[in-house]
Amino acid sequence: MKILLVEDSPTLRHATSTYIRNAGHDPILAKSGEEALQIVDTTPVDMIIMDVEMPGLDGFETTRLIREWLGEHWVPIIFVTGLSEDANLREGIDVGGDDYLVKPVNQVILSAKIRAMERILNMRNELNRLNEELVQLSQRDSLTGLFNRRTFEEKSTEVWRHATRSQQPVTVILMDIDYFKLYNDEYGHQAGDRCIRMVANALHRCLNRPNDIVARYGGEEFIALLPNTPIEGAQHLTELIRETVEEMHIKHRGSKMSDRVTVSLGSTTTNFTTAIDLNRLISQADRALYEAKNDGRNRATVTLHSPEATVLVVDDDEQSLHTIHQALEGHCALITTRNATECLRFARDRYPDIILLEVYLPGVNGFEICRKLKADPDTSHIPVVLLSSSSETSELIEFARQVKASACFQKPLDTHKLIAHVRKALKN
Repeated sequence: MKILLVEDSPTLRHATSTYIRNAGHDPILAKSGEEALQIVDTTPVDMIIMDVEMPGLDGFETTRLIREWLGEHWVPIIFVTGLSEDANLREGIDVGGDDYLVKPVNQVILSAKIRAMERILNMRNELNRLNEELVQLSQRDSLTGLFNRRTFEEKSTEVWRHATRSQQPVTVILMDIDYFKLYNDEYGHQAGDRCIRMVANALHRCLNRPNDIVARYGGEEFIALLPNTPIEGAQHLTELIRETVEEMHIKHRGSKMSDRVTVSLGSTTTNFTTAIDLNRLISQADRALYEAKNDGRNRATVTLHSPEATVLVVDDDEQSLHTIHQALEGHCALITTRNATECLRFARDRYPDIILLEVYLPGVNGFEICRKLKADPDTSHIPVVLLSSSSETSELIEFARQVKASACFQKPLDTHKLIAHVRKALKN
């Protein structure tokens, strides 16, 4: 073990470090509490032998700080002191000490206490290992080693939140083994279990990024939640999974469409998690899986979530339209016009959820259009975001306030801020 010895006396430091070496361990030396804190911060140690009476930080205060830094990670600490009063012993235990040595240090007693602490440390580490195994077992499907359905539901919630915060596309894949009941009838349940394990291993090999959540969803059905995966990635991965399973050549005499085990997959991708919840995305993936099976099986149906939210963009600048289209495509349905009259008509007839309106359109003032939209009972509820190339920020903000616009953005547009505002407006 690496044992940190904290002792300000050169004589005692030399003697005690010799005892530690004689016991078969490696001493790491610190002359003060401050130096001990630096070592603990940078070097893993297995045990600490701490002098209590030191100038500057004494052993009790140093131990208290070490316990704060280490948190739940336990390192045994043995105090060495010339004080033997009950109050001193109690204070040492209260700040996080585990045992005491009274000076002068006896080599035999020190060696015995190190062995005792080592046994406790080993038992604690073994207990932690077993607890971790229990956690893993509770999270995993016993047949495949993939996450079970309960764990998928727990972990997917956090992944979904992160995708919402970071504005990432998310894909859900559902997969089903084709004609699996007929496979069980033909080969028996033990062979069926082996088949499920082999298919699960193939799925795991294809979806092995750290943040991918892959689970057995029930029976012969599997599910995967893939953060930061656009529809092109979903198309590639579903076909890769399908081919990988087919190329394993697991014989299936009971199949109605192949001589081997095949799978059907349904996937749905969304670029805008605020406009949909995870359960609805899973339902869409389930419908895509049904389509794949209905179309003959051994295939993948990949879909893009069609957002219900609609954004009306009113701008005559091609570059701005391109930027907005690139930023919001897939996040919501876009209606574009360069015409103020069309803007007012679309707002009444198409019921957009938000309007992005250029202030300076040819022959017309965007502030006036916004004023008309807010005066019309049919369109007054629609949030209007003003866009402008003007450098007069304070003037733009004041005009936006006067015409009751929800926000204003200067060009060139900060697409991240624009997306965040659109998300917030749609969520409200």
